[in-house]
Amino acid sequence: MTQSAHDYPGERLGMPREGTGSIGRLGRRVGALFVDYGAAYLISGFFAWDPLVILAIFAAIQLVFLPTLQGSPGHRLFGLRLVRLDGAWVGLWRPILRTALLIVVIPAVIWDPDQRGLHDKAAGTVLIRA
Repeated sequence: MTQSAHDYPGERLGMPREGTGSIGRLGRRVGALFVDYGAAYLISGFFAWDPLVILAIFAAIQLVFLPTLQGSPGHRLFGLRLVRLDGAWVGLWRPILRTALLIVVIPAVIWDPDQRGLHDKAAGTVLIRA
């Protein structure tokens, strides 16, 4: 196996190895996902325990918080922030595309050497440490 030309995730994107502005690693991202999905599950108890309702609430959480707080409640609790590659605000359409792909699941579990899931690559976003 050959060694990568880059030593750490995010290096080729010009991001630091660790600390603020570095790539949000898998553990933090999975923790954030559990928080957001758990919140959707609890909220759905007020309406129904239907998996589609839970998924719709999860999507709503993403769509409300990604453009307003630069991350979902789970992201923020785990010290993550969603930004465009140039560091700018994600706008409105990127969270819609990212959430739609996240719900499909497959793009989120396939990532590049910078640990960006296909959903982030398609949206032109990256999860960084806040």
